Amino acid sequence: MTTRRPSAARTKPPAIEPATDRKGAQLTEPAARVLRRFRLVFNAVKAHFQQVERTAGIGGAQLWALSIIRSQPGRGVNDLARAMDVKQSTASNLIKALSERGLIAISRDGPDRRAVQLEVLPAGRKVLKQAPGPFAGVLPEALASLDTQTLERLDADLANLIAVLDADPQGATVPLGQ
Repeated sequence: MTTRRPSAARTKPPAIEPATDRKGAQLTEPAARVLRRFRLVFNAVKAHFQQVERTAGIGGAQLWALSIIRSQPGRGVNDLARAMDVKQSTASNLIKALSERGLIAISRDGPDRRAVQLEVLPAGRKVLKQAPGPFAGVLPEALASLDTQTLERLDADLANLIAVLDADPQGATVPLGQ
């Protein structure tokens, strides 16, 4: 015959409060659903950049810059900034980091000695060879695959969200993988 031990008093875990907005109102189901979708997008992007960093040893923005330099050898900082849709200072910082790691060469051999020309070095080609794609990141690739109508609708809807967030417009020129 087995004897039962008295069960420890079970305490009920505290209830998880539903998400609320700034005024304390609970999120509606559509708002919660959209929040979950944003989490999915952000986590997919984050996972890709973590994979890039583990595999290639450099950040996602650096990898993207390196791939552009490889595809457009001899181009300069302004060309890289335009290709990545970032500020010139952001492109300069990426170039500096890539140069310090010995992945690119910077020269001033053109007619305008003030302008630099960029070229991928063998170590940079090796990084690109072992890095997972897409080099620009999963979000730009996914957006590029959407039709024009969907992109225009998404653009308008995100503009509304950005207005409500009162987001700093400067954030638009900072790569996600940085």
